[in-house]
Amino acid sequence: MNAVVKPDPASLIAAGRRALDIEGRALAALVPRLDAGFARACTICLSAQGRVIVTGMGKSGHIGGKIAATLASTGTPSFFMHAAEASHGDIGMITRADVLLALSNSGETAEVVALIPHCSRLGVPIIALTGNPKSNLARAASVHLDVSVDEEACPLNLAPTASTTATLALGDALAVALLEARGFTPQDFARSHPGGTLGRKLLLHVADIMRTGAELPLVDPAMKLGEGLVVMSKMGLGLCIVAEGGRLLGVFTDGDLRRALDHQADVHRTTMREVMTSPGKSIAPTELAAEAAHLMEKHRITALPVVDAAGAVVGAFNVHDLLRAGVL
Repeated sequence: MNAVVKPDPASLIAAGRRALDIEGRALAALVPRLDAGFARACTICLSAQGRVIVTGMGKSGHIGGKIAATLASTGTPSFFMHAAEASHGDIGMITRADVLLALSNSGETAEVVALIPHCSRLGVPIIALTGNPKSNLARAASVHLDVSVDEEACPLNLAPTASTTATLALGDALAVALLEARGFTPQDFARSHPGGTLGRKLLLHVADIMRTGAELPLVDPAMKLGEGLVVMSKMGLGLCIVAEGGRLLGVFTDGDLRRALDHQADVHRTTMREVMTSPGKSIAPTELAAEAAHLMEKHRITALPVVDAAGAVVGAFNVHDLLRAGVL
């Protein structure tokens, strides 16, 4: 191994830019190749009663793992099967209801080509992603998708770089096309990612995070301002001024307090009705917590009462509750 020469920043940047330029051209070259063959590949996946089994070796195997994960999280049941393990028992993972998505830049990877007879016996369609349309894998496939590149980003033109990027991008294109064809929604995506930030934003409703019962800062409109401030301080929320039956009349927030003090309101004589904001902003318990966060940001408020269809207060929350729930 040659001794490392002190790197020249300009040379390093230039090398990086060359690599990105080569890979960018490789991706651009894929666009005109998306033809009827790509549509057939999508139709095969959509028609499958089982799963899309992705397989490959080496770098193609790593790319295959990511493609399988993307398919699975966007509505197409899928998993990755290592081609080398297939001949040692994992080939039993393939059923007649499945589709095989086989990745091999050369189209001649022995472990991948060895799967062809088994798929043929079961009648399992093969979608091949290769850089060689004349290869054994491409010729045996139900559909061949060309991921060939003019050159690798590696200056030796040896390390899989542009070719793996092209394969990954075409796998993403396939997943996105299938996603749209299935009518996959953000809520569907969230159900596949319940532990992620998006999952929390799209699955959590206001009812899941709101405070209820004794934690609600409900006060009578005739209550004096001074008494209301005690409740406000104790609860750590703005006040909900309610009529008989809990119907929301208005709210009293930090902003209302500042305005009351600016007008030199007498805390011992002024009633909550006189200083409240009516009707004030509120939200239904069935709304998404993310929508509540948007409403609060839009109107620059830090807390919201939650009301039912009849206008009665059933909950309340503030920005800290949203933070604790991971919505913000």
